[in-house]
Amino acid sequence: MHRHGYKGRKFGRETDQRTALTRGLMRSLFKYKAINTTLAKAKELRRPAEKLITLAKRGDLASRRLVIARLNDQLLGNDLVDNIAPQIKRNSGYLRIERTGFRRGDNAEMATISFVDEIKEKSADKKEEK
Repeated sequence: MHRHGYKGRKFGRETDQRTALTRGLMRSLFKYKAINTTLAKAKELRRPAEKLITLAKRGDLASRRLVIARLNDQLLGNDLVDNIAPQIKRNSGYLRIERTGFRRGDNAEMATISFVDEIKEKSADKKEEK
């Protein structure tokens, strides 16, 4: 048997577990603006996360609903569309992967995935004042 034409890493997980892993990593990335994970997971996360950012940059209602559906988090989806996506000034290549060394326990190669552009937090004080 050959593996021609199969895309993506399986991570030794079933499909629903891989989907949940990707969604969880994306939620953490958009919440904390940078995360530390294994290099393989970071490389696998980059493609769906960048597609979601491109969708969020469109900013219309249909795109907003798709972003919320793919993240399974309404607050984070709205934050991505309203705050994060407008601050990104490039058309592609939104994320950067930097190798950070090896994990102590199993020697897995670790990496940090973060935004190329600086993402500033919208202050919660302004929302409370209004």
